[in-house]
Amino acid sequence: MQNAERRAWLRLCLTEGVSPGAARGLLAAFGLPHTIFEAGHAALARVAGGAVAQALSAPEPTDAIEHAMAWLDSDASRSLLTLADADYPALLLHLTDPAPLLYLQGRRELLNRPALAIVGSRSASRQGEANAEAFAAHLAACGLTIVSGLARGIDSAAHRGALQAEAATIAVLGTGADIVYPSSNRALSDRIAQQGLLVSEYPLGTPAIPHNFPRRNRLIAAAARGVLVVEAALPSGSLITARLAADLGREVMAIPGSIHSPLTHGCHQLIRDGARLVESAQDVLQELRIEAVQLPCTASSDRATRHDADLLQAVGFDPVDLDTLAQRTGIAPGPLSARLLELELTQDVERLAGNCYQRLRRS
Repeated sequence: MQNAERRAWLRLCLTEGVSPGAARGLLAAFGLPHTIFEAGHAALARVAGGAVAQALSAPEPTDAIEHAMAWLDSDASRSLLTLADADYPALLLHLTDPAPLLYLQGRRELLNRPALAIVGSRSASRQGEANAEAFAAHLAACGLTIVSGLARGIDSAAHRGALQAEAATIAVLGTGADIVYPSSNRALSDRIAQQGLLVSEYPLGTPAIPHNFPRRNRLIAAAARGVLVVEAALPSGSLITARLAADLGREVMAIPGSIHSPLTHGCHQLIRDGARLVESAQDVLQELRIEAVQLPCTASSDRATRHDADLLQAVGFDPVDLDTLAQRTGIAPGPLSARLLELELTQDVERLAGNCYQRLRRS
């Protein structure tokens, strides 16, 4: 995209008083942004109303445009994605209100690869985070890009898990692309920018405003073939994402949990409403109608790395509880739970009652 074209898109979308809906209407009527600004006040007013026509006739928001141009030019991995671009994801066009302009940093091509959204509670349990990280790692290894929202808890765990695989991850932000929220995720955000993709429809500098996050969730739901909810209370933003996904015809899946935990009540409600109950990564692949033979993943323990082989040897074929296994391996319980879940997903170990594990014998 040439600089003049970028400036025209930025001017259209950064002009105060021109909503995304108004911008889409103008684009539909006139074509590319430069033709909008050449149309004249009367023509603009007929399409979008007098207030929008007046706003577009005012001097351009030079400071905001120059700031965005400088941000784009300072890093080759940064770009704008517009409704006029050939690589604008077809899945996002399923929305009644697709974003006219997206700010990107990272691997732009990920937006057009098969994806799964993994979402859940910000106040996740240790086991919930371990589940999210392990499912994301396994499914990303199977070729699915993992989409989430960079929030604390389940979102962050899903991103971390996906970064272990080449398929990587997409973080859809509820702030400007130059803002990290929460700030504690700075290192994670930097890794995603390098290995995956950061996406925002909000102008640079947009802070964390509560009502922007539910709106951002529609992009998470639309960008993926399905949504997996790991932990969710009643009510929660994750249930909003699941509802939006269902409305778009996407698959909705949920991991069940304890009936005593408020963090699982949202998942149980989704399952009652028809979401797929998920116990394994294979459940997800089946729900998305993805054949395992098409993917670079396998359930065979032959793929276990030396790292996993050492853990499998420590587990052994007799039941062992998590605390004992932590003492044997020197691995903290949180990371150990995540690795054990990965081995469950590959059917190398079995989880037993009482938080015990046992290695599965292979013929």
